[in-house]
Amino acid sequence: MSPSPGTSNDNAATVALAAARVAQQRSLGKESERILAGIGLVILAVACFATLDTATKYSTLGVPILMGVWFRYAFQAVATTLVLLPLRGTALLHTKHPRYQALRGALLLASSIFAFLSLRYMPLAEFTSIVLIAPLVITLLAATTLKEHVSPLRWTLVAGGFIGTLVILRPGGGAFSWAVLLPLGLVLSNAWFQVLTSKLAQTENPLTMHFYTGWVGTLIVSLVVPFVWTSLPSWEWWALLCLMGFMGTVGHFMLILAYQRAPASTLTPYLYAQIAFAMLGGWIVFSHVPDRFSLIGMAMIAVCGAAGAWLTVRERRVPIEPAES
Repeated sequence: MSPSPGTSNDNAATVALAAARVAQQRSLGKESERILAGIGLVILAVACFATLDTATKYSTLGVPILMGVWFRYAFQAVATTLVLLPLRGTALLHTKHPRYQALRGALLLASSIFAFLSLRYMPLAEFTSIVLIAPLVITLLAATTLKEHVSPLRWTLVAGGFIGTLVILRPGGGAFSWAVLLPLGLVLSNAWFQVLTSKLAQTENPLTMHFYTGWVGTLIVSLVVPFVWTSLPSWEWWALLCLMGFMGTVGHFMLILAYQRAPASTLTPYLYAQIAFAMLGGWIVFSHVPDRFSLIGMAMIAVCGAAGAWLTVRERRVPIEPAES
């Protein structure tokens, strides 16, 4: 007895529904794999930035600061050009806002100079924690300068992050010195850099922005580096400078790859893993362990900063970049 037409249709519908479920599960599985890959790339990126900062702090013992900054930018600019120009051709150079690209590069250069100066005088973990309040400063700038609405929750996170900073700095205490003001200069310049990045990201390719950032910094520092250039006593110092350039370049490329695989709102909280890597680098290379108050301040900054950064990228739909040297 042959099946009725209605039974055949039911069987076909059941098979189609099962196939759709299998396809959906496969799609969700692939999406989960992409997100996990993005998270892994972000963690590797901040590990590179922590290594860069560790090498930067060590380099200040024997290399003039502007010479170190120049080498770090020149390495990134040349490496970026060699990798991206063959892939994208002259399209890499196309920008609708060359003046903003130049300003963005100058702001990041200012951040780098503040970072080099800060690392010369400050422990790694404390430095990293303070500069990671940048997303909270962006909230402050958005409210005061851009006249954007800021929710009570955001204000609470800003207050918590700044209290954590004060716990680390301890004004009036024995741990306070003029050098702790240097990372605050970095935070301010980096916050403006992030604000400008969010505006340019609406029309500019991120690879083009990365290309111009490296070359703007290189060209500006090239104007003054001949006056501070010095011969280094051994090849180990040159290897250290190469490590700095390599880690900065690879870290930025990993960030770009990560944001291509997962939403910025998912990835941004993982940027605060850089504090842990900085603590590890400071302990291994400089035998420095943060005291109890510094650890409390770092925890406050990490919690408030990660939450504030997550809210920022959800509202603006653009990634927050870590402040690194």
